[in-house]
Amino acid sequence: MSAPFRFPRFFVTSPSPCPYLPGRHERKVFTELRGPHAGDLNDALGRIGFRRSQSVAYRPSCAGCSACVSVRVIASDFVPNATQRKQIRRNADLDVAVCRPWATEEQFDLLRRYLGARHPGGGMAEMDEQDYADMVEHSPVNSFVIEYREPAVNGAPGKLIGACLTDQQADGLSMIYSFFDADADARPGFGSMIIMDHILRARTAGLAYVYLGYWVKGSARMAYKTRYRPIEALGPKGWALLVDEDATFHPPAQHYTMLADEIA
Repeated sequence: MSAPFRFPRFFVTSPSPCPYLPGRHERKVFTELRGPHAGDLNDALGRIGFRRSQSVAYRPSCAGCSACVSVRVIASDFVPNATQRKQIRRNADLDVAVCRPWATEEQFDLLRRYLGARHPGGGMAEMDEQDYADMVEHSPVNSFVIEYREPAVNGAPGKLIGACLTDQQADGLSMIYSFFDADADARPGFGSMIIMDHILRARTAGLAYVYLGYWVKGSARMAYKTRYRPIEALGPKGWALLVDEDATFHPPAQHYTMLADEIA
């Protein structure tokens, strides 16, 4: 029986300054997602720690550093703590809609405010409306945008206060990029609410996991990802429960052998 798609060609980027750990450099290995089996390839790559950006799947491949660790929440076993339960109750009045992956001016305006408040000077700070449209609309896999709005007023849609570009994979939801109203006077902890909504949404759909991308050991910006338990981290022997947030995982050399097995 032949493989459903050809083994992909991988490329490696040149080193560039790490956006998470000062004084370090990052490098990525990547491949293109295209053709009728792009979704199958994306699923296989996702299971071994790759992330999607438009029509590219990538993962860190940094010399001498293994700080970036792929993490995923086990949706069926997730139990919110007291703070998380309070956030769910506080936001129970929201209007939430799953939308086709089509960029809107309202979403882009919210993204610009979010980046200005949370990530000024970051890699996405210079993103224009066309860049945003490319990020949302150029997806070769099953993607959608989840919008979070204040309650409707007199039949008119409420204010957009959050959104997330999400992929549906065979075994879970992959949160590609989320953004929200970062005003301190708005709903506090809303980024956490978006994650929990994805966990509950995956559970309802019978999907096992919510992929949160990379937890970066030593980066305060990424510490929030380990607050959703139980959570698994991808280590040398595959996915395992992360019970010690200081655990060190080394990049497994067998990842590409695992990939060959996945797509054979």
